[in-house]
Amino acid sequence: MRRWCTNAREVVVGEGGVTVVLAHGYGVTQASWDKILPSISKADKVLMFDWDFTSGAGVDDEEEARYTFGRFADDLIALMDEREVRGAVFVGHSMSAMVGCIASARRPDLFAHLVLLCASPRYIDSEEEGYVGGFDDASIHAMLGAMESNFQAWVKGFVPNAAGSAAVEGSIKHSFLAMDPVVALGVARMIFLGDEREALDDVPTPCTIVQARHDFAAPPVVAEYMQGRMAAAGTGVAVEIVESVGHFPQLVASACVADILDGVLLRLRDKGGHDAVRAPVHPTSDVEEDGGAVDVMT
Repeated sequence: MRRWCTNAREVVVGEGGVTVVLAHGYGVTQASWDKILPSISKADKVLMFDWDFTSGAGVDDEEEARYTFGRFADDLIALMDEREVRGAVFVGHSMSAMVGCIASARRPDLFAHLVLLCASPRYIDSEEEGYVGGFDDASIHAMLGAMESNFQAWVKGFVPNAAGSAAVEGSIKHSFLAMDPVVALGVARMIFLGDEREALDDVPTPCTIVQARHDFAAPPVVAEYMQGRMAAAGTGVAVEIVESVGHFPQLVASACVADILDGVLLRLRDKGGHDAVRAPVHPTSDVEEDGGAVDVMT
């Protein structure tokens, strides 16, 4: 069975003694970290890779088994083992945040701290449970139907809403369109129909949840839910709210995200590798909010 991880590379950035692992989210590549990479100075090296959304997939049972968060977590663990990475600071954007949570429960020795960027364990609201994920069931199924019907048209409508800035819209759209439509739909179903809330109960690693103030895909209320559930399970967790628009603050408010990461690395170094979370701060950016409702279908 093919692995999701590809194009792994290591970059030596400083002498901090800690490895940072950067895992991008749905639709983009490791290039989405380019704006914060030059600012990572308090780590020894950075490990980056791509989730392979571009290779065509069949429809047999073996291929279907690839589309689980657990499978992504196992592939991340395998990559870190191959690179002999231990005690890393893991930064997971979007879907990769939950991948990191699951991987840390399976292999705590690999992780010293998780930075969960624009994370969500479930996107669909659950009225009976009082859970707000940001979308109702009908909207998610309509979005998946639009993807299946005309993937390119869906991308061209979706990306401007998700990007948060016209300056990064073109590069994000290019990455989305590079995905194999069959793979893209399979991963989207995994993400948007999934429910990984129970995984939050098993995270043994201290976490910093970083959420954009105006992210239609993962609003701050989701971060609050994650913090409450993880804290109740005994996980050390803090929330940082970035004053940014869209689902890609590492591109739109890169200085803020880099500052938060550097703070995590500095505290880890000061603690001699044993982490503790701190009270959250709220860095700001110069991004202006566009306002208005977001249509995920087009």
